[in-house]
Amino acid sequence: MNLLDVIRAEKRIRQYIRKTPLEYSEYYSSVTSGRVFMKLESLQVTGSFKVRGALNKIITLSDEERSRGVVTASAGNHGKALAYASMLFGIKAVIFVPEYAPKTKMDAIKRFGAELKIVEGSYDKAEKKAHEYTAEHGMTFVSPYNDPQIIFGQGTIGLEILREKPSVKNIVVPVGGGGLISGISLAAKEINPEVRVYGVQSTSSPVMYESLKAGRIVEVELKPSIAEGLHGNIEKGSITFDVIKKYVDEILLVEEEDIVDAIRDLIKHHQLIAEGAGAAGLAALSKYSDKFRDTETVVVVSGRNIDIERIKKILCS
Repeated sequence: MNLLDVIRAEKRIRQYIRKTPLEYSEYYSSVTSGRVFMKLESLQVTGSFKVRGALNKIITLSDEERSRGVVTASAGNHGKALAYASMLFGIKAVIFVPEYAPKTKMDAIKRFGAELKIVEGSYDKAEKKAHEYTAEHGMTFVSPYNDPQIIFGQGTIGLEILREKPSVKNIVVPVGGGGLISGISLAAKEINPEVRVYGVQSTSSPVMYESLKAGRIVEVELKPSIAEGLHGNIEKGSITFDVIKKYVDEILLVEEEDIVDAIRDLIKHHQLIAEGAGAAGLAALSKYSDKFRDTETVVVVSGRNIDIERIKKILCS
């Protein structure tokens, strides 16, 4: 894995994606006493960064793999992105989601023509079912994170950040399985090793935080979370663990109420929508403001796919 892999991915996908804005935030700059810019992947095609990796993976499949179709498990955004990419290239897609996946994401998966399979229980159970289905039908499983082509696609965000803001000192990235931060940290550190990359997880699903602390991938007890996109344990042997260990400086933990506050603050101060996972980085800016004092920081707002009823509840709480 190197920077050239990310550059190649960018060339493959650039005609299908948006170069998302890097917007200055007066509010978060005042919170940190620094200069904060938001990389608005919430404005990306399909409403999240996930389409970058999904497109790069689909484009690199062989003709035989395309003919057999693809399968994945997702809390919603990866499934939506893979369904969209598969629709563009005329490929059959089967998407397994846990029952708690937001309705807006499930509706979009079906709208893009994929077959949706809802699994009772956790994301981990959905992933197990997806692997079983893949083996039974001879299709290709597309991991949301544990795949080099997925990582290289997400890494194109790092290229965009460093090109537009070469003076950046800190990059803050939400972390679930680690595909996003693996790609961004790989690209950013290969361009400028002095950049500090921070990951953010909820205390409800701190698997990467605990795995790094243990020095190996561990399984953690999961609690309900508004950041379903960051929720779930990760595959044993996931390549993201070693990439994060090499390139990421620190994983920061935030509470569920911190994420809720960040969603509300983004609406209040910027009139922008983010889902729980998308707002996690902003929550870290508020909770760990001293880490970002007097420096230039880019925080990745990774997605906007949140149900309207949840937004109403947050605004009325």
